[in-house]
Parts: sequence; C-alpha cells; structure tokens
Amino acid sequence: MGVRIGIFDHLDRGDTPLDDYYEARLRLVEAYDRAGFYSYHIAEHHATPLGMAPSPSIFLSAVAQRTKRLRFGPMVYLLPLYHPIRLAEEIAMLDNLSNGRLDVGIGRGISPIESTLYGRDPQENEERFNEVLDIIKIAFSGGRIDYDGKHYTFHNVSMLLGTVQQPHPPFWYGISSPDSAERCVARDFNGVSLAATPKAATIAQRFRSAAHVANKPDLLVGIGRFIVVGETDAQALALARRAYPIWHDSFHYLYHAHGRSPVHGDRPRDVETMMELGNAVVGSPATVLAALQAQLDLTQANYVLGQFIFGDMTMEESLRSIDLFAREVMPQLDAVAIGA
Repeated sequence: MGVRIGIFDHLDRGDTPLDDYYEARLRLVEAYDRAGFYSYHIAEHHATPLGMAPSPSIFLSAVAQRTKRLRFGPMVYLLPLYHPIRLAEEIAMLDNLSNGRLDVGIGRGISPIESTLYGRDPQENEERFNEVLDIIKIAFSGGRIDYDGKHYTFHNVSMLLGTVQQPHPPFWYGISSPDSAERCVARDFNGVSLAATPKAATIAQRFRSAAHVANKPDLLVGIGRFIVVGETDAQALALARRAYPIWHDSFHYLYHAHGRSPVHGDRPRDVETMMELGNAVVGSPATVLAALQAQLDLTQANYVLGQFIFGDMTMEESLRSIDLFAREVMPQLDAVAIGA
C-alpha cells in the first residue's frame, strides 16, 4: 500500500483579526482539497492561543462546505468534555454534510489544565472517555440508547440521525506511547504519533505488526511533522526559523501561565533541534523528500501528516510551501510502498 498524505493543523493564533483568520484558513483548506491531500485533522484546545477551533464541529462544518474530496476531522475530540448524545448527533451531521468524509479523532485530553478549567477532574478523564465512546457506538448501532454508567445514564433515548459511513465514521487516536499501539489496533482505531523519530518508529512498527497479525491492513498509522518547503534550503529554513518560535510560545502559553511544563516536557524552541529530532522537515523539495522517505523507511508508517502553517506564517507563504510539496514531493511519496 502506498503512503497517504494528510494535514494536521493546530489553528494556532497569530495577530490576524479572527474573522480574517478563519477565512484564510478555509482558503488554505480549499488548496489542500485541490492538491489531493487525504485528510485534514484539526486540534481541539481551550483557553490557549494554541487552538482557535475550541469547537471543532463548528469549524469543520465550514470545511465540509468548502471542499469536495478532502476528508477531515478533529484530532481529537476531547471526549471527557462532551455530552455523549450531543457529540453523536454532531458526528452524524458532519458525516452527512460531507457525504461521508468525516474522520473522528478521539482522546482523553493531554492537558490537565484544560480539563480543570472546563470543570472536569483530570483523574476521571479515562473513565469518561470510555463511557462517552461506548455511548457513541451504541448511538450508531441501533437507533436507541440505553446505558447505565458511573458518569452517564440514559434510558430509551432515540437516535434519529444516522451516518453515511457505516456503522460510523472511522476513529482516530493520538498515540503517545508504544504500549498504546496494540490497544489502538484492537479497538480498530487509526493512529497518529507526533513523537520524535526514534519513538515514532517504535510506535508505528508495533502498530503495523499488530495490524498485520489482526488482519487489519487498512488501518493507518501516521507521523505528524512540521513541513516547510522552499525553492532552496536556505529560503525554507529562514521561514521556519521565524515562524516556529511563535508556535512554540503558543504551545507553552497555558502551561507556563500556570507555572508548570507540558505533560511530556518543554519542546525545543529552535527549529533546528526539531529537525534533528525528526519533528520538523524543512528545505527544498529534494531535501524534504529525502528526509520524509528516510523517516518512512525507519518508522514503516503509512501516513504522513504535514503541519504547513504555524506561528506567524502568512497564507501566501504557506500556499507556496504547499504548492511545492504537492507538485514535487507528494507524488513521490504517494508511490512509496510500505511493507506489512
């Protein structure tokens, strides 16, 4: 199977007025659609400039109307923060609005601060995650919801909205540890890792091995990377050096405001270190292609998610990078065959 290429977007805040910001992002999404990317995944964050789509369903409803082929979805819905029936209804609406192009990323939430600010006890997040997921699956399996849990109880609730994709849209999960890889496969989740290359390799290899044993060849496991493509290495690096520290400040904003570090520690503030770790791929089309092919050879991932806009990058800068990638890098990666 060839490698699929998608998009990951934090929708981190710059200094653009918010209405102009959303319109520019939607124009970029139209460019992703024209270029033939597989899917567009957006983060959900709260009380932080890292994420300007705190309600992913609202933004994605606009994405559904501005695109024709591109799949899309949250990466991830923070399930402990949602009423499960309301979320099931939103999922059904989005899948129908897009004629079956929704990818449903789900997670517990990595930030205990965001959970606390939302009135949730982070210690309950795993319980709530499991219950909400159970209820969503019930909602799409029989049209009626009966459930008795610790946090949610429903009796004889009608679910009148079905999905185009049956029995429901595919689920996606952010994988932060190798031990989670097999659990994702067992639950029929596609997976994505944002880890540095050595750890991402362990995660992806264990995922692919488990999928092979379970005879689930269609499951995808992806690596997410900042990608900046320029006419030359120097041009791309100059842009990444300027934009990445601004994204970095947004990423750490909420944690540092509360006097702590992110769960997995502070990220490097310079893009060169991120490149050394494999988290950023920056350069000319030939440089970017070689770097991504090397990572795919090592990890055996069958999906690449590029983060093509971040920090203070303008739409014009991002469009040039996306165009170079789509014309000179993506066709080569599409042709790469990944062994089982």
